[in-house]
Amino acid sequence: MDIFTTIELSIILKMLLAGVCIYIYIIFITKIAGKRTFAKMSSFDFAVTIAMGSILADAVNKPGSSLMPAFVSLSILALLQVVFAKFRSSSDTFENAVSNTPILLMKDGEIFYANLKKALVSQADLMAKLREANVLQLSQVRAVIFETTGDISVLHSTDDIQIDEIILTDVST
Repeated sequence: MDIFTTIELSIILKMLLAGVCIYIYIIFITKIAGKRTFAKMSSFDFAVTIAMGSILADAVNKPGSSLMPAFVSLSILALLQVVFAKFRSSSDTFENAVSNTPILLMKDGEIFYANLKKALVSQADLMAKLREANVLQLSQVRAVIFETTGDISVLHSTDDIQIDEIILTDVST
């Protein structure tokens, strides 16, 4: 089988050098553009992070080619990420136009089946997230939110504590 063909030492050394260079460049880009560059605060951030990962993997796995396309591509994506984040943080109109809104899946022990359907989340997925959060009874659940990143947040308590309204700001009901 060709899948187990050995790699020449010179190629391994080129991959090693490319990996070290890319690693240093990631530190440099993150320092300049900020931690948000590789964050997954929104679905857009997540997509950019995946694109950057693909560029990085390509740069390391293809040691025969120049690293400059990877450096330029990463720089462009990091710059766009910073510009995009600045627009989002300074304009509510822009934020609303380009961002998904979190969806409320449960509140005060009640499951919102229409929202589960809208978010394409099954009841089994919801129950799995509740178990991960150590929820023992639905009455403990204050809110379950399908976040813009695709994560599911479970807010629960055994005490009779209400959620501060600001925590549910911008969450679609």
